[in-house]
Amino acid sequence: MAEFAIKGWCPGALRPMESGDGWVVRIRPRLAELTAAQAFGLAAAALAYGNGVIELTARANVQLRGVTMQSHPPLIAALDDLGLVDPDAQAESQRNVVISPFWQGDETASLAADLGQALRHGPDLPSKFGYGIDLGPQRVLAGNSCDIRLERGAAGGLILRAEGSAGGQAVTMDTAVPEAMRMAAWFAASGGVTQGRGRMAAHAKGDMPFDTSQTPAALAPIAAPGITPQGALVGFEFGSLRAEVLADLANLAPTLRITPWRMVLLVGGALPTHPALITDADDPRLRVVACAGAPACPQACQDTRTLARRLAPCVPQGKLLHVSGCGKGCAHPSPADLTLSATPHGFAFLPKARAGGLGRVMQPQDITFETLGKAL
Repeated sequence: MAEFAIKGWCPGALRPMESGDGWVVRIRPRLAELTAAQAFGLAAAALAYGNGVIELTARANVQLRGVTMQSHPPLIAALDDLGLVDPDAQAESQRNVVISPFWQGDETASLAADLGQALRHGPDLPSKFGYGIDLGPQRVLAGNSCDIRLERGAAGGLILRAEGSAGGQAVTMDTAVPEAMRMAAWFAASGGVTQGRGRMAAHAKGDMPFDTSQTPAALAPIAAPGITPQGALVGFEFGSLRAEVLADLANLAPTLRITPWRMVLLVGGALPTHPALITDADDPRLRVVACAGAPACPQACQDTRTLARRLAPCVPQGKLLHVSGCGKGCAHPSPADLTLSATPHGFAFLPKARAGGLGRVMQPQDITFETLGKAL
């Protein structure tokens, strides 16, 4: 298996990460929202200071690719003018909050604002440690990475739940954020962080000084492109789009919400017709996940998206194929029905597994619909 470097941190706007096509600059819009004006400005900045490629992440963030050392300072100035930059890199890295895009009313906005303020003075935690706010009647963020969750309980009240725990404790709007911070402090103080890394799911298997008696609300159906009560949900091949497409979307709705499923919610908008959008829930490209791959990522051993694009039509409904450029599996850290994990010698076949394992290795050109069908 090829060697790769685990960074242990995520890029930001103020702390970009070097990649094969330049710096990756990650932007964390507040409430995961962009106004139309911000979307237009972000599209212009991606073209002026990057290579025009925009990616949507599993944390409902937006990444610009192709930024250089020279173009980074004017990019930050442009993002600051748009209200999309934190005061400093530490504040940026701490504001790691995933929010359900289907929120309505003031509860979510209020909790997100209070949590953002509290995180500036919270414990020092790994940069991948994150929070989720999921206040709808059914949980939509259950499949997303959140170490501490504020969500609805089965009885309709607000609960605080540690990832890895089956139940949570009842909280109120007044106590939710202080209790979340107490849980984060417990995680840090009780050995949850080792060599700068650590996640709640493994740590919460032990005894916790928190009530876990409250059952979470039922799961919502998996989000898919189409019309929702809040507007039109649209997807993109591999969660990647050109800056020009983002500008087009800004013409269609006053507010765009970035989702943790690499889709965009056009708040109040109708379902558009656009060649770069995925608007059909049965589109086979939704059943394939692929990272940028080689040469965009210097750690990738193979081109991923050409293979993923070719294989997408033979992935059955309800199945997921993950094509990973290396063993890290950045695009999909969890097991997939089939993971093709790149090595210098081809792709390892890993059924019901995550990237990085050992398996039969095949050359990309030898992976056919038939071989994939048998594996799935």
